Amino acid sequence: MAKLSGIWAAALATAMMPLAAHAADPIKIAVIAEASSISGASIPQAAHLAADEINAAGGVGGRMIEIVEYDDHNSAADAVRAFQRAANQDHAHAVIASYISEVVLALEPWSGRLKLPMITPGAASDDISHRVHNDYDNLKYTFHGYLASTFLSDSVCDGLKVVAVDQLHMKTAVVMSEDAAWTIPLDAEYLKCLPKIGIKVLDHIRLSPDTTDFTPVFNKIEGLKPDVIVTGISHVGVQPTVQWHDQQVPIPMIGISSQATSSTFYKDTNGATESVIYQTVSAPDVAVTAKTIPFTNAFVKKYGVTPSYTGYTTYDEVYYIADAIKRAGSSDPDKLVAALETTSWTGTIGKVEFYGRDSDFTHALKVSPEYISGLLVQWQGGKQQTVWPSNVANAKVSFPAFVKLPTN
Repeated sequence: MAKLSGIWAAALATAMMPLAAHAADPIKIAVIAEASSISGASIPQAAHLAADEINAAGGVGGRMIEIVEYDDHNSAADAVRAFQRAANQDHAHAVIASYISEVVLALEPWSGRLKLPMITPGAASDDISHRVHNDYDNLKYTFHGYLASTFLSDSVCDGLKVVAVDQLHMKTAVVMSEDAAWTIPLDAEYLKCLPKIGIKVLDHIRLSPDTTDFTPVFNKIEGLKPDVIVTGISHVGVQPTVQWHDQQVPIPMIGISSQATSSTFYKDTNGATESVIYQTVSAPDVAVTAKTIPFTNAFVKKYGVTPSYTGYTTYDEVYYIADAIKRAGSSDPDKLVAALETTSWTGTIGKVEFYGRDSDFTHALKVSPEYISGLLVQWQGGKQQTVWPSNVANAKVSFPAFVKLPTN
């Protein structure tokens, strides 16, 4: 009888071996990013940092997080090939993909076809979440992990009302944005919200991403004599900023400048970004939550630069993907989607929750002071200093002598 029990014990142990091995299988998160760009480089860097922390704490129920990294070289076609490989060859359980809207929009149908949950840490186009709303059953696997363009414009206008209108008495503006998918809704909302806060829009300029000489653009703007240039730039950030500084354009630039969110930008512009004010959701000097500054410090210690805006969002995304898998008790795609939809995770950028199926912005981040809200940050003395809102600001707006501010 003892011998028989031993046989049964051995058989049971053998039967359990695949289950034990399965339980220990890693959770694979594919990261598709623009590794050579200022904004994109922070995506894989932050993902690895988050994974290392989670794994050091024991992983997710004993399963380690494995980051599978792909460089899409700023190409939607390369990103699609990477996504297909992530699904079919590397068997990823989730994807964090890109800060470029055109790339994410190209991946969105593939996320549905391959039933592979995807979150973007930086693309902004409203169409990302609108498509989920309009075709939920097929596209529910896509989540918008950064602010939609319309919400970005509203955040800029909220900050401009205080900083530009109330403090600096600005009354006129020229909107200057790059011609891209994410700036179409951004500019449309700028043209609505700026007049509401008391700023008249004198002109609306859209730049080709291939522009190398911005002299004619700045000459035209100077001729209009606006009080401020309201920006929507991401892919063309270095060149216009350097030329704005070198040509001593006497008009401040305030708005979206994605590359300016990383200290790499200060080096790449040789300090020309000094006094530029940009909108973001987290900054190195502000405890948006208790997690913001510790993450920033850990990132700087490991990589030697401050993270771009996508670093904060990517770091949070790895954590709440892991949390969703833990809550779902599974990495099954449909169960993971259902768990992500009920996410309530306080990360580096605030409290992360997603709009539901009934919203036009299905699976976009909720935006309000209770959840995610914006900051205005200015480059001062080579450092990123928060100038709005007042409850977290640690500096006052300051401009070099060549910038001419309106008189009362």
